[in-house]
Amino acid sequence: MTSSPEWRPARFYRTDGARLTCTLCPFACALADGDRGRCHVRQRRGDTMETATYATSVLHAQPIERKPLYHVHPGKTVLTVAAPGCTFACTYCQNFSVSQYGRTNEASWTARPITARELVAACAEKGALLAFSYTEPILAAELTLDVAELRGDARPSILWKTNGFVSPGAARLVAPALLAANVDLKTPADASHRKLTAAPLAPVLEALSIWKECGVWLEISTPLIPGLNTDDASLRALAALVFSFGAETPWHLVRFHPDYRLQDAPPTHPDLLRRAVDIARNVGLAHVYIERALGEEGRNTHCAGCGQAVIRRDVWALAENDLVHGKCPHCSQAIPGRWDEVPT
Repeated sequence: MTSSPEWRPARFYRTDGARLTCTLCPFACALADGDRGRCHVRQRRGDTMETATYATSVLHAQPIERKPLYHVHPGKTVLTVAAPGCTFACTYCQNFSVSQYGRTNEASWTARPITARELVAACAEKGALLAFSYTEPILAAELTLDVAELRGDARPSILWKTNGFVSPGAARLVAPALLAANVDLKTPADASHRKLTAAPLAPVLEALSIWKECGVWLEISTPLIPGLNTDDASLRALAALVFSFGAETPWHLVRFHPDYRLQDAPPTHPDLLRRAVDIARNVGLAHVYIERALGEEGRNTHCAGCGQAVIRRDVWALAENDLVHGKCPHCSQAIPGRWDEVPT
């Protein structure tokens, strides 16, 4: 692990005379020479921008179900990396020691340098896809693009677990590099979103629309935090937002547990999770998932046509995949997703 970040040339900035503006996220930080942006992992040096996100605090293989991505290559191994930094300041962040680097004394630099070629080689060795997770992948856009731009059959497909807070231009530029993204939709209202993350909601919704338009497979995750987004009106509004991206958009309802600076709120009760599932289904969503709290049925994928379970999951792993070329084996209805060819 390095004791200080290693800075490398960045993309996503513009200059206008003496002014240099970062164009990666909607904060659009205007920087004087030597200044760092709000993320603390991008800085101005002379007339150029540098990034400290050619680095990772983790490098390990795990099932794709852990991202969570349930409609993308079930059972596939992914190699997960986490470039330090985040555009949000979420009060409940479990990974604050890396994501909040530079913002708080509770965070520290715990990452080692890494290159696109190293990631491609590591993925090839494990037969894995590549996932950027735990911290904010958007800040590692340069590393993502470097991987995508390498030539050769060994280049892995790329997945993001992201907050979706990205400028429209950057969202469109990285879209061809992404197979899929699980995007956090934390609250349905701007005021509560700002309270939780210190950032506005609208750019997240715009990024979802752009990526949907560009063909990135989308799944959406929402932490259900008692007292913030768990009243029936908020749940219906959240479900309606997810529905606006398609009735078969997978929605992962995440059980909250106290952490970091949000330790007074209680863990999400299973009864609340059940109510949220019922509300989502009443809105019209076909695929609503609860990872652990409601048992196997909360993780299984059911055909929207005949209702049969077509994919069964253990916690963070695939148990059984009955899909035949992406279709239900019982009624032949297509299940939207990015599927492997299934031999059964």
